[in-house]
Amino acid sequence: MSASVIFCGTPAFAVPSLEALAADPAFDVSLVITQPDRPVGRSKELIASPVKQAAQRLHLPVAQPENINHMLADTQYPIPNPQFLIVVAYGQILSQHILDLPQIAPVNVHGSLLPRWRGASPVEHAILAGDTETGVTIQIMETTLDTGPILAMRKTPIGPRDTTLQLKERLCVIGADLLVQTLKAPLRPIPQPTEGITVCRKLSREDGRAEPQTMTAQQIDRMVRALVPWPGVTCFINGQALKLIATALEPTDTSIPLPCAQGTTLHLVTVQEAGKRAMTGQEWERGQR
Repeated sequence: MSASVIFCGTPAFAVPSLEALAADPAFDVSLVITQPDRPVGRSKELIASPVKQAAQRLHLPVAQPENINHMLADTQYPIPNPQFLIVVAYGQILSQHILDLPQIAPVNVHGSLLPRWRGASPVEHAILAGDTETGVTIQIMETTLDTGPILAMRKTPIGPRDTTLQLKERLCVIGADLLVQTLKAPLRPIPQPTEGITVCRKLSREDGRAEPQTMTAQQIDRMVRALVPWPGVTCFINGQALKLIATALEPTDTSIPLPCAQGTTLHLVTVQEAGKRAMTGQEWERGQR
């Protein structure tokens, strides 16, 4: 008999997990919960989340509450009685009455090796910190953020030039496979270690301020690999704000050097002025003459 599942997720990172559950006859996804459609771009056109788009493609029922914790009192969303509640990058904190819904367990797929990088931006912070490995943790959810017992964990190295986009593409596939394997086996939760805890918050544009006067080339290069495209990295050069799209620690055919702290040099590969197209470092430099 298939295990019934409510799935909560929003971005592209969550889609492989939803697809894996929907494709496996061991599971019956009875409801997909995702964030409401949001306005995007200058036209403010309402765009469905990647998870909603995937759910519609898979012909699965979708709910989009503004606040998931109000769903029990909202007759618009009849709540199934699932065996598992699966949460992958949903974007809201779940109350205890939601976590109590599943008969077996509320389970989360988290993109780090817990307890390192509990919180909203674990992939970005792993790159920012210069970590050489990360991974996926399958955990039982608690009301406190990413503190629940660990069900499974799988590691992957962080390459010296890996970006957040590349790492997330790898981790979401690892997470989907590990999730299905974990749920089909007896659950054996293990408490998280009490040492090695780090916490990361939701990112904002302020996190993308690069300051060559006080930051080394390595630090700014990690920022670019971690924070592009969101929240992006901005650097002031000769009083002018410049978006850093791609950088390197060695010169390329079209890059220009940027002196940084401690005698280090960052090489600007692709940059962008406000209101203009992205261009190579050398193209931008020629435009300044």
